[in-house]
Amino acid sequence: MFGERLDRVRAAMKGRAIDVLLLSVGPDLPWLVGYEAMPLERLTMLVVPVDGEAELVMPGLEVARVVERPDVFSIRGWTETEDPVRLVADRIRGVATAAIGDRTWSRFLVALQHELPDVAWSSAGTVVGPLRAVKTESEIERLQAAASGVDRVAAALQGGEIPLIGRTEAEVSAELGQRILAEGHARVNFAIVAAGENAASPHHHAGDRVIQPNEVVLCDFGGTTAEPHGQPGYCSDITRCVYTGPPPSEFMEQYDALFEAQASAVEAATAGTAAEAVDRVARDRLAAAELDQWFIHRLGHGIGVEEHEDPYLVEGNSVPLEPGNAFSIEPGFYIGGKWGARIEDIVVCTDDGPQALNRADHALAVVEA
Repeated sequence: MFGERLDRVRAAMKGRAIDVLLLSVGPDLPWLVGYEAMPLERLTMLVVPVDGEAELVMPGLEVARVVERPDVFSIRGWTETEDPVRLVADRIRGVATAAIGDRTWSRFLVALQHELPDVAWSSAGTVVGPLRAVKTESEIERLQAAASGVDRVAAALQGGEIPLIGRTEAEVSAELGQRILAEGHARVNFAIVAAGENAASPHHHAGDRVIQPNEVVLCDFGGTTAEPHGQPGYCSDITRCVYTGPPPSEFMEQYDALFEAQASAVEAATAGTAAEAVDRVARDRLAAAELDQWFIHRLGHGIGVEEHEDPYLVEGNSVPLEPGNAFSIEPGFYIGGKWGARIEDIVVCTDDGPQALNRADHALAVVEA
């Protein structure tokens, strides 16, 4: 798997006339070689020449954490008295072009630019991003397992198994997180719980507000799966809303329009359709219900080893979807000081049409506990 990915990366480098790829912290490194660097002041950097052996330059004290793959890369552990930036620079002196990981700390890029003033620098995202955006069958299976896990958490929420009324948003968020971990995730990436007027904030931070009867509770949660050591985890992401009592007719009319917008956008996410066109489908449906002014974010984002990655379903992205793309479809409306709602699934583009990985009920659940 990793050797094949490295071959694809080198082919992409050749196509872009990039002499060397440099990856540090962030998701590109575990995707390519199965090692996730700790975000330390000590430099870890995978050096991938377009021709020649890849080498992982890293703190010697961290080497024991690596699953060695000598057919894919070698390891150069550096000691506390060595200069890792100089080691990397010496390894690539003479190259004309270098692509560096998007998450690399600026202090290391600045130091490398000082060491290598004649190199033309670019973003590694232009090389690795399009490759990561097209998932293999194995990756889709992992995304499905992640989605199924959070589906079960969503079903518990909708079924009233997770108490809401009288608890704080933070308490419910913590329980969602515990359930995500129990469903085979290694970590919780987020667990948004937004009640009543707080649901009008798309990325609300769950706080000490107590959930009351007769209000909407928006829950958006996901994590990264636990995988065997040396394998990257894959992300989940789902949003469902419940109402703590009979919802008012105005909210139900708005939610029904949202339901239709989300379903229509999923159906539109076919191979060859531009990402922005899928966004328009949802936006047009909400416009018909006079809710488009309250839909204030893009329709969706790609997902894989990272919570947000290519492709992005947003106006201005005319790139056609292709089989293997995995992304969220999550329209919403957010009426300040009043309420909000969002429905989100992870969807995979296939030759046979869009495949929704999340199957938890999309209807507005009414819970009174």
